[in-house]
Amino acid sequence: MTAPVEVARPGLGTRLVTFYHDVIAEMKKVTWPDRAQLQQATIQIIIFVLLLGAVIALVDVALQALLVRLPAMLLGR
Repeated sequence: MTAPVEVARPGLGTRLVTFYHDVIAEMKKVTWPDRAQLQQATIQIIIFVLLLGAVIALVDVALQALLVRLPAMLLGR
């Protein structure tokens, strides 16, 4: 049998510095939106959230009417 070969790993400091340099290199590749794009996306998200909230509120009211009030009306309470 052969003994397992141990590969020398760089130290923690070396790995942290390498990670930092890799992060900086990746961040330079990112294309950031300009102010107009950011403003438009924010408005679209706010409108979407408001519409989704309205839909959830309507479903809640409908289910409340169906599951709470209808049985009470049918049972005469």
